[in-house]
Amino acid sequence: MLAFVSAAERGEGDRLLARVAQRLSVAGVSLGGVVQMNTETDPDRPCVMDLRVLTDSSIVRISQSLGRHAQGCRLDAAGLEDAVGRVAEALLVAPPQLLILNKFGKQEAEGRGFRPVIAQAMALGVPVLTSVSEKNRAGFDLFAGECATALGADESAVMAWCQLATIVPQSV
Repeated sequence: MLAFVSAAERGEGDRLLARVAQRLSVAGVSLGGVVQMNTETDPDRPCVMDLRVLTDSSIVRISQSLGRHAQGCRLDAAGLEDAVGRVAEALLVAPPQLLILNKFGKQEAEGRGFRPVIAQAMALGVPVLTSVSEKNRAGFDLFAGECATALGADESAVMAWCQLATIVPQSV
């Protein structure tokens, strides 16, 4: 099972998946993957992006500072690959009830990032929940084909899918 949300507002998908992960964790659901935390700094500068690894709560920085006027991609590919490695290893050691991945982004659309981890989880029968922006939707659709379920970008819709995918108690 593979499901995704597409939120219109910048950062809303990150916040939504973090809230869902928190609720599921409190309910005792075994989680793998990462959620993204964006820290706003200066209004004239982009936010700092970190991933929290759900299996051990470690934090991995995935953004790099390129300077005030830089136009290039701020993603720190080494940081992302560090997080990918941690998630992939944890998936093999103890498959979780649900894998949450902050997003299917440009790296995944190009065959890198968490893309192999999504395939690995699905091969193991672990449901996967992620976020996809409109600009990466074509790449996601090519990857997922008919396997993905689009969810509304609201917490209740996502929790309903999680309940079905992981047999979470209705009281969560």
